[in-house]
Amino acid sequence: MHNTRHMASALRYARRGVYSTSPNPNVGCVLVKDGQEIAVGWHQKAGEAHAEINALNRAGDLAKGADAYVTLEPCSHHGKTGPCADALIEAGVNRVFVAMKDPNPLVAGQGIKRLEDAGIEVKVGLLEGRARQLNTGFIKRMEMDLPFVRVKMAMSLDGRTAMASGESQWVTGADARQDVQRYRARSSAILTGIGTILADDPSLNVRMTADEQGIVGEIRQPLRVILDTDGRLPEDAKLLSLPGKVLLITADKSKLFTHDNLLVEEVSLKDGKLDLLEVMKLLARYEINDVHVEAGSVLCGALLQENLADEIIIYMASHLMGDNAQGLFNLPAIETMQQRINLKIEDIRAVGDDWRITAKPVQQEQK
Repeated sequence: MHNTRHMASALRYARRGVYSTSPNPNVGCVLVKDGQEIAVGWHQKAGEAHAEINALNRAGDLAKGADAYVTLEPCSHHGKTGPCADALIEAGVNRVFVAMKDPNPLVAGQGIKRLEDAGIEVKVGLLEGRARQLNTGFIKRMEMDLPFVRVKMAMSLDGRTAMASGESQWVTGADARQDVQRYRARSSAILTGIGTILADDPSLNVRMTADEQGIVGEIRQPLRVILDTDGRLPEDAKLLSLPGKVLLITADKSKLFTHDNLLVEEVSLKDGKLDLLEVMKLLARYEINDVHVEAGSVLCGALLQENLADEIIIYMASHLMGDNAQGLFNLPAIETMQQRINLKIEDIRAVGDDWRITAKPVQQEQK
């Protein structure tokens, strides 16, 4: 029981890095002696000290003989920081409780082995389910070379997202829009299609501060990604004038202009449109863990039909927009009840005057 409580504490601290650690995972560490937590640490920002190092630094000499509770297997390799497994050994900890092994197939188990070889008892699997939920994007990228894809939509009670004219500001209220900012901030990339850029000229950035969220450190701006088959991005698009890089993915680089903030990549076509699986593999190579999609019905529908959407967030407003307004997902291939895309609703909750529905496609099979 005490072990579970201490690992739950480590998981809470790990969540403090949710807006700042990408492309690294969120990791927490708690050091316990005589049943009391003597020091805590969490990974705060990519390139900076890992959770175990922060906890050990806070504990100092008290770490000797303590038990360490770590939400992810301590690293065993030299990256931008030294191996955390070695630091735990040198500090003289007694036991190490690990929620889950490192999902990177190149290093999985090596940190645990190093600790055990040093005579330290290691127990693996405590609250593993919660630990995996904390790093779904990092785990998927390590295990499948694909990012976790979250599709966000806003709709009226009758399932409409915009008027026939394209007018869509605002379908939902201010509280829901602020909630979206938190999803943007925790993502590695925000993705949309060129149609949304041409219609709305969005910023696609995070508009909130660390102070507003009560967290330590700064909130990084995710990479903004545009799918633009024919290179129609305007040179005066608003998002190019804002801080941070924009990645444009197209079928023909030669049609694009150059800009200091603009990166351009090519992918193949599939049925006349960008190959979405190739797009996601490309983003994984960019070390993108979580993709937050804010796009129109065609792109969002295509991600569903290609089995590339891992989670759907729908904000539902309590008004009706009528028969002529635009629908939620464009799914032309569905013609029979047997072809329906089944969803598992994971959560429904009020956000201001609106409702947020979190769902996952059932029985996905990656291609």
